[in-house]
Amino acid sequence: MTFKPKFISFDCYGTLINFEMGPTAKVLFKDRVPAERMPAFLDSFRAYRLDEVLGDWKPFYDVVENSIQRACKKHGIECLPSDGAALYAAVPTFQPHPNVVEVLETIAPHVPLVILSNSMVDLIPHSVAHLKAPFHKVYTAEEARAYKPRAQTFEYMFDQLGCGPEQMMHVSSSFRYDLMTASDLGFMAKAFIDRGHEPTSTDYGVNRLTDVRQLPALLGL
Repeated sequence: MTFKPKFISFDCYGTLINFEMGPTAKVLFKDRVPAERMPAFLDSFRAYRLDEVLGDWKPFYDVVENSIQRACKKHGIECLPSDGAALYAAVPTFQPHPNVVEVLETIAPHVPLVILSNSMVDLIPHSVAHLKAPFHKVYTAEEARAYKPRAQTFEYMFDQLGCGPEQMMHVSSSFRYDLMTASDLGFMAKAFIDRGHEPTSTDYGVNRLTDVRQLPALLGL
């Protein structure tokens, strides 16, 4: 099956950009967290980041800061005032996953590319620059005043584009942040880039891709 969407929207961090928040934290805390406890500590940090975005909007810096403080508290680890700043400052340095730039450049002449990211207006341009492709629009949680997985974030994108989900494809490597909500909202198509950082599911009508280079074929390219 191939699709002809009016727009194709992408999650950015994790899907297009290799979101190395966990590896960054691992280096930052290597002298405070024993090696055998590090996986559980990083799992907590990841879980608290999701929990932090489920309420009212707050700056992404606060999401990171609160999450690392909560993870440290849970595991009895000292949290330094500089930890949140160090983790946040690393985000602009994260690079695209392999083959992402080439795939975006293949699709861009045929379908307008859109980013919908749990990011900030002053943070996202660094990641967009790494991706190189010509994006039609880039939208952030800061502008929507809500983070994914909240539907409000997607609805902001629809309003800005003047286009409903039934005319769009959404692409993400996350069910919890993107694809469950995309299913609820009725996107024409949903592509799951399976990068191994979340469990897979067959229950949300997604097209599971094991390599981003499979994406153009869904668009008949």
